Amino acid sequence: MLRFLTAGESHGPALTLIVEGLPAGLAVEEEAVNAALARRQAGYGRGGRMLIEKDRAQFTAGVRFGKTLGTPVGLTIPNRDWANWLDDMALFGPERHGRDLTRPRPGHADLAGMCKYAFADARPVLERASARNTATQVAAGALASALLDALGLEAAAHVRAVGEVKLPDAIRPSPAEIKERAGGSDFFCVCEKTAAKMRAAVDAAKASGDSLGGLVEVVGDKIIPGLGSYAHWDRRIDGLLAQAVMSIPAFKAVEIGDGQRAAEMPGSLVHDEVLPAAGGGVRRASNRAGGVEGGMTNGERLIVRGYMKPIPTLTTPLRTVDVLTGEAAAAASERSDTCAVPAAAAVAEAMVKWVLAAAVLEKFSADNMGDLNAAVKLYRERLKKGGCAPCG
Repeated sequence: MLRFLTAGESHGPALTLIVEGLPAGLAVEEEAVNAALARRQAGYGRGGRMLIEKDRAQFTAGVRFGKTLGTPVGLTIPNRDWANWLDDMALFGPERHGRDLTRPRPGHADLAGMCKYAFADARPVLERASARNTATQVAAGALASALLDALGLEAAAHVRAVGEVKLPDAIRPSPAEIKERAGGSDFFCVCEKTAAKMRAAVDAAKASGDSLGGLVEVVGDKIIPGLGSYAHWDRRIDGLLAQAVMSIPAFKAVEIGDGQRAAEMPGSLVHDEVLPAAGGGVRRASNRAGGVEGGMTNGERLIVRGYMKPIPTLTTPLRTVDVLTGEAAAAASERSDTCAVPAAAAVAEAMVKWVLAAAVLEKFSADNMGDLNAAVKLYRERLKKGGCAPCG
């Protein structure tokens, strides 16, 4: 079973990640993890925190000579900003409350977390609920990516919308096209004309003290059919993908394939007909299901979309109540982004890759990469011989 645990606060000493379940012999590149972390920090609309942090992973366990040992992999990501928070975020010593937050911010975890854990201020809540912690998700996704790469599975994320600015629906890029066309974009958008409109929208929001959300899309190719299961509710791949993407702060909706549009159309226009393939086997007439049917991948292109709400910390604060006085007040304002959608695309890609890697290891349980490669190869050969499904 592949799983990861994280620890750390936004302004604490460091973030910590422990990954359990990776097979022995998986080649891991430290710079590949750092490149993924750098991508999460990039993107138009980011705030001042990104000028401070230069995230780099420090591996501490589970790797020798660039390959996994089959034991838990450990790494830390230091928080450079901790130097500015030594009093307020001291691990031990007398309590100091210079930066208490008693005016909870609407849209954040502040008020609900204060109620749940009986805190007098929101500082302990926001420190852990902060999107800063998505750095560990991205690092975990980078390790999952190494596994998928070794098996030939592909996935990449790009931005489809920021606010009301949307990528034309007819543009449906492959993972390879996303890497080629969006990799150098400050919006991770495959269309520069659309990206220019996104920049203008973010600039306008920043000027008015507001923020913007948007839509990110993760696209997968060469996905092994049969990942997930219809046997139990908690093994359905679509449910696992939705949970993983919804775990990212500020994400409020997820769809796979046509999603919402499918609910508005008759079945005759929704379901992907199965046709004989010219070279044998089968093919689909369309891919409105987004590569998932009955809780399993079906070998077609995977399409997962996540909808992110605007960042709730605004330079023009919303109304709230000071919990110390009970009086109406303006919400507290922490350093924040105007738009974090490009960064969120990196996190969504990481989480989708994580789910896919976990599903692969559930289906092809193996303690080392040699056994895993052999099992996947045998399965692909069986599918090709039987002609029962496309093979990625």
